[in-house]
Amino acid sequence: MRKEALVVVAATAATAVVGITLFRRWQRRKERQWKGTHGILRKLARECATPVSKLWEVANDLVSEMEASLASQETFSTTLNMLVSYMASLPSGDEEGVYYGVNLRGTNFLILCARLGGKQKPISDLYREEIIIPSDVVTGTSQELFDFIAVEVEKFVSANPENRDTGGAEEKKLGFTWSYPVDQAAATSGSAIKWKSFSVDDTVGKALLNDLNRALQKHGVNMHVFALVDNAVGELAGGRYYNRDSVAAITLGMSTDAAYIEAAETVHKWCSPLPESGEMVISMELGNFKSPHLPVTEFDASLDAESSNPGSGVFEKLVAGMYLGEIVRRVLLKMAQETGIFGENVPSKLATPFLLRSPDMAVMHQDTSEDHDGVDEKLNEIFGITNSSPMARELVAEVCDIVAERSARLAGAGIVGIIKKLGRIENKKSVVTIEGGLYEHYRVFRNYLHSSVWEMLGNDLSDNVRIEHSHGGPGAGAVFLAASANLNS
Repeated sequence: MRKEALVVVAATAATAVVGITLFRRWQRRKERQWKGTHGILRKLARECATPVSKLWEVANDLVSEMEASLASQETFSTTLNMLVSYMASLPSGDEEGVYYGVNLRGTNFLILCARLGGKQKPISDLYREEIIIPSDVVTGTSQELFDFIAVEVEKFVSANPENRDTGGAEEKKLGFTWSYPVDQAAATSGSAIKWKSFSVDDTVGKALLNDLNRALQKHGVNMHVFALVDNAVGELAGGRYYNRDSVAAITLGMSTDAAYIEAAETVHKWCSPLPESGEMVISMELGNFKSPHLPVTEFDASLDAESSNPGSGVFEKLVAGMYLGEIVRRVLLKMAQETGIFGENVPSKLATPFLLRSPDMAVMHQDTSEDHDGVDEKLNEIFGITNSSPMARELVAEVCDIVAERSARLAGAGIVGIIKKLGRIENKKSVVTIEGGLYEHYRVFRNYLHSSVWEMLGNDLSDNVRIEHSHGGPGAGAVFLAASANLNS
């Protein structure tokens, strides 16, 4: 009996030893995995770092590119096109009355109607309607698109008869702005018009403008569009209506762009007569900016190589909302493949490009719950990951933070670069209007942007640059452009 008991004890002890050995092996493997995960994270943080010295290098490169493009007679001689997009006077703040606008946004557009009260009074009686463009129209001809828009504008005007003070039968001005496609599908679809910024003397832009006005006339819409401009120009018009110190507008949403007011005599490549106002609105196409000082990682390089426009839109791919979630996804995929952060098997959906959108990234980033329950919910909802540990969720939030901080601080460097080009940093007040969901809805992103501008300029000069959110919401810039056109007519 005693011998049998000893055998049992020995077997139990051996089993315990084996169990302890296996546990230690598992523990060492996990430690190696987490060490590898943190190694990827540290490398990402190091390569995405944007100290003030680097931000100034980026800002100075931007100034150099702006000056070179304005001086060049050759189109597309630099990474910035710097197109003279608008030459009429911008709003003065005294405009009154009801104005209409259209904001074309890839696969949909907004029609707006609003009342301006003059004396910089807030926009009021704002009506906004979103119209989905049928797929056959999106891929059809420009004339089919403009016919569709004209019909919908006529319906909107009839449904919102707010024109009792606009002169009755007198022709009205219709502001028309466009935004870059707001999703990857729209960006790569065979759309009727390959939307880009047009210079005021661009023959293609003039032809499109004529086609649009003919469509309005054909469908009985007593309105006239005077310019096709990107949304940043419209937001700049809105900023100028409220404040004469408004000098630039930045789009920080799914895409990235900027427009600003330049002294006409500095635009050496412009050979036609200068405007009486002495000012020109320059559409920068900021997303195309490229600099050797931009902090580019292996994830950015692979995203660019696999995109529909490799080598182009470098700044936009680092900053815009369309790409931020995709960069995070690529980092998480590498962690899953090389370190098993989400378990032994790599979640299949994690390999799907552009599945993680920037709004979902923002939710995970800004999750303040103790165990990052919001991160857990999004990982499950988007990638089908059901077994994430609290430590893994914390790392996901850190990846989001690194990517968002880099984006916001680079955007801040862009703002400072524009203000420096205008010579307004040291002795003039400047207002910069920012439009887009990335800035409006992503609180941490917004805070990082503001802090980057403050760090670059310091206590003494940071008060000279005031950043404001756009007025009137999405597409409202078209309304302000209509008001300025009425003033110039």
